[in-house]
Amino acid sequence: MPPSSTRDYYEVLGVPRDASTDQIKSAYRRLALQHHPDRNPGDHVAEERFKEAAEAYTVLSDPDKRARYDRFGREGAGGFGPEGFDPSVFGDFSDILGDLFGLGGLGGRSRRGGPEPGADLRYDLTIGFVEAAFGVTRELEVPRLETCATCSGSGAAPGSQPVTCPTCAGRGQVHFAQGFFTVSRPCPQCRGEGRTIEKPCRDCHGHGRVERRRTVEVRIPAGVDDGARLRLSGQGEDGRRGGRTGDLYVVLSVAPHERYHREGAHVLAVEEIGYAQAVLGAEIEVETLHGREKLNVPAGTPPGKQFHLKGRGIPRLGTSGRGDHVVEIAVRIPKPGELSDEQRALLARLAVLEGRPARVEKTVLKRMKELFGAD
Repeated sequence: MPPSSTRDYYEVLGVPRDASTDQIKSAYRRLALQHHPDRNPGDHVAEERFKEAAEAYTVLSDPDKRARYDRFGREGAGGFGPEGFDPSVFGDFSDILGDLFGLGGLGGRSRRGGPEPGADLRYDLTIGFVEAAFGVTRELEVPRLETCATCSGSGAAPGSQPVTCPTCAGRGQVHFAQGFFTVSRPCPQCRGEGRTIEKPCRDCHGHGRVERRRTVEVRIPAGVDDGARLRLSGQGEDGRRGGRTGDLYVVLSVAPHERYHREGAHVLAVEEIGYAQAVLGAEIEVETLHGREKLNVPAGTPPGKQFHLKGRGIPRLGTSGRGDHVVEIAVRIPKPGELSDEQRALLARLAVLEGRPARVEKTVLKRMKELFGAD
């Protein structure tokens, strides 16, 4: 059976009487998409539900009509009925049609042929670790669409002009019946432009723009990090019919460094020291982005200990400060074959003194006796 035309509007949309405007709109969109005639061809029940939901939304989305409906019922809200309902009163109706079919709205679209902004462009650029730390200037070759100099962007050959499209009379759209309402779509002859070109420009072939490769200079500030995005205003594609030029977005990737690792504005580096240096302490030199620096390693420093060299890291973007150079200590263990017999003998003697004798060869034992006696 067709749905009753006297059902409560809140019941039609399936919302409570204290529903917000957003809840009402969401419920209407859901029902309109579900029961649209083009999704349910030949289904008269679906078409009636579609009309009923639209009628309910017309009233409940308007604060004044909703207040009168809540107080006096349908008659108070203006006596809408399925015969008198005009779906073109909705602004949201065109949005739903666009969701369903990619079509234009209900006869209220703005005229085509006005200024059209140029597209934004993206350029992916890889820079080095040190370049990111201190900044660098690069020149980029960017392909982009620019206004044709021959026709000044009109698309028409010199001495001629575009003419009004005879199919849509310059509106850029044609209208046709879609069920019980009228919808519009871009004109198939002029493709929504509202005009046609009888004598196309020989250079741009009627498009009004040509592709050019331009050299663009980009200054990369000190302290940028991986994934940073720089915007170059007006370096994108030219607009059409006087539209604004788009922007160029340069997206940065920072190449890894063989020695350094970055955490924010801090630079992390691992420095190897010997076992004796770790036990007894030492003064070592470390290489930073800003040159060599001395670092005091206290006696008894364990592997993994970190030391900060203040202000020797990466500039903080947009400020005058810098991060630290962070040194992480690693104790180097010699590989077999890298130690002399004397070094082995000294280590073997240390092991004995610690009460943890190590495995040694006969030649090492002999050398140890020569150095320390018979024990």
